[in-house]
Amino acid sequence: MACPHLASISLRAPTPAQSVYREDCTQCFDSIDDPEGLDVCLQCFNGGCAGDRHHAKLHNLLWGHPLALNIRRTRKVVVRDEPPPKMSKLAIAAETEEDRYDTAIAVKCIECETELDKADAKLAPTVEGILKANTFSLKEEVKAWEQELTACEHVLTLSQEDQRKIASQDLGHCSKCALNENLWLCLQCGNLGCGRAQFGGVGGNSHGLTHANESGHGVAVKLGSITPEGSADVYCYSCDEERVDESLAEHLAHWGIILADRQKTEKSLTEMQIEQNLRWEFSMTTEDGKELRPLFGPGLTGLKNLGNSCYLASILQCLYDLPAFQKRYKVVSQDLPGIHDPADDLETQLRKVGDGLLSGRYSKPDTDVTVTDQSTEVPHQKGLAPAMLKHLVGRGHEEFSTMRQQDAFEMLQHLIKLISRSKHATPADDPTAQFRYVLEQRLQCLSCKKVRYTTNEQDSIFIDVPLEKLPAVEGEESKYKPVTLKECLDRFTGEESVELTCSDCGSKDGYTKRSLFKTLPEVFVVNTRKMTLVNWVPVKVDVPVIVDDAPILFDEYLSKGQQPGEELLPEDASASASATPAFVANPEAVAQLEGMGFPRTRCEKALYATGNSDANSAMEWLFGHMEDPDIDEPLVLTGAASGGAASAADPEKIEMLGAMGFAEPQAKQALRETGGDVERAVEWLFSHPDATGEDEAAGGDGDASIEKPPAGTSDTPANYQLQSIVCHKGTSIHAGHYVAFIRKQLSDDKVSWVLFNDEKVVEVIDVEEMKKFAYIYFFKRV
Repeated sequence: MACPHLASISLRAPTPAQSVYREDCTQCFDSIDDPEGLDVCLQCFNGGCAGDRHHAKLHNLLWGHPLALNIRRTRKVVVRDEPPPKMSKLAIAAETEEDRYDTAIAVKCIECETELDKADAKLAPTVEGILKANTFSLKEEVKAWEQELTACEHVLTLSQEDQRKIASQDLGHCSKCALNENLWLCLQCGNLGCGRAQFGGVGGNSHGLTHANESGHGVAVKLGSITPEGSADVYCYSCDEERVDESLAEHLAHWGIILADRQKTEKSLTEMQIEQNLRWEFSMTTEDGKELRPLFGPGLTGLKNLGNSCYLASILQCLYDLPAFQKRYKVVSQDLPGIHDPADDLETQLRKVGDGLLSGRYSKPDTDVTVTDQSTEVPHQKGLAPAMLKHLVGRGHEEFSTMRQQDAFEMLQHLIKLISRSKHATPADDPTAQFRYVLEQRLQCLSCKKVRYTTNEQDSIFIDVPLEKLPAVEGEESKYKPVTLKECLDRFTGEESVELTCSDCGSKDGYTKRSLFKTLPEVFVVNTRKMTLVNWVPVKVDVPVIVDDAPILFDEYLSKGQQPGEELLPEDASASASATPAFVANPEAVAQLEGMGFPRTRCEKALYATGNSDANSAMEWLFGHMEDPDIDEPLVLTGAASGGAASAADPEKIEMLGAMGFAEPQAKQALRETGGDVERAVEWLFSHPDATGEDEAAGGDGDASIEKPPAGTSDTPANYQLQSIVCHKGTSIHAGHYVAFIRKQLSDDKVSWVLFNDEKVVEVIDVEEMKKFAYIYFFKRV
């Protein structure tokens, strides 16, 4: 029987702006590589699995889209005399998908359960458009391997000297040495000079830079990076930045170089940077050289590196190891009323990743890998590609929307914020509630001895690690003295002096300040900041932090609150604003910033805007706000903000946003989310058009009938055991490589540490050395 839907449904091929989900299901990780393949909707291009989970059928039931293109892919069996080349974006030539796979397609009607003629005049253009369109993950991958570059005034105003054709032999080597690779052509005069020496053994004597300095010619193009399509590395020596040249074809033709005749022969700067990040290897072998045993099963699934995405993968592995996240997101959604695009829904994608990591359904050896190394009995996993979740959590964020390497701890904080803002059946269902606790700060006047207590709810803690170099050993790199976690906590909770005028007695002797925990969380997240300044640039250093596997007692860090006989300082708003501001800038961060040459007013303002965390974040904020007209005005607080959170309810800022058309609740929410920065608040509102302002902070204008669960507990004994760590190798948190080590119950009688290194999941025999150099610690209350 003929399908009646074909005649009644209007079809059109996808446009370049539309996402085509033709690799994996938008609701689970079943894909075109599964036996039943993937059904791509011919109307909205949603990808739904055709196997036992029936997400393609569910899509039809919800939206009445019965026609689908089924795509199934199988690995080709190729007989070779040598191993196939490694599939890599960085490779100049690598196997294509057509070389590796056979692909079968069929058009079907899900409702009629009939196969249709894919050559039908109405179907053919849509089918062809789907197959030729860039997939969603490919669109993201393109961004992953290309920096977001812009032109500069030197490129836009480039004036080239008299036109001539450069002889091909003159393009063979540097004009000042014999190097014939890493060559840069000056677009202004046609000079050819070698570049700087690059990671990976690429030679260079910097003669291109020498020419730029001597001649003042700033813009050059790397010859080996030019493609027939017109992409290439363009560098402005005047700006000392990589740039883009929209008129590159014209500028090259001026020197007789035709794009169509060029072939890319060398890696681009971006590719070399990413390759360098991926080269930061964590040991995958035992002390005697044997490879660590790959693991498979529920909770033991790896994540593909999407291009500098290891910071996200390591955090996701640690989060989904926690019972609260497993309870909330372990099962994929089967009832999605009102969700037209599952790929664009955060809840759906969190569940998709939860199912992918925890079910064990996708944790199996990669059958595409031929094992040639006899020391490896079982290949590693293929790994899951969380491209849809990565896109969602980065959307609208200045850094996470790019594909550059990012700080894993900042990603953790961003995820906590996004998830806590999500809709949960009850507040108790929010899996981020387990991180929350209350930090209490105690100020005491040195003269009148009166005290003031303030509290601040937090979900993680920054701990500065003391840096003390050990005596240098000849021929070895300087090392730092190991410290224990207890030493770091003692330092954090220790008493310190604050130079302030007492609001009550007027004494200028100052205060003592101490921070202790009023409550403690179920899961305690600790970020160790190990930074030092090298030539005024913050550099990450490896300081061993000793953490025991045995439970650690935190009782001594709990506050006892106001004690009998203690007299409280009066709560006078005007006096406290002028004499004892609720915000006290991090003294160590202030000292670092002042050492870089920033005035104290700017230092305090930057630390206030960035949560009073560390000099690195404040410095980045300062560089982005150097032109602010009020940058040198003293910091004025409009209320008793705590801990460094910016004043969100500033009436003037709310009025400014209101003049742009935003409602007051939206304005308040945006200011709260961006630390009170109006410019960032506007960006946040445009990237969160559905924001209603309903999720006010505690004590705000939210629904008072919904009682938030308490932030932590003061119950004792408070024992915490290390559950997982995120480790980092590299000199900067924005470069290098992140991995996760997680304590796992591998069998009824065996608990072991497991290394999650992107898609590689292996059992680790000894994790003591890596624990010392962890960047983020997750402790569970036991």
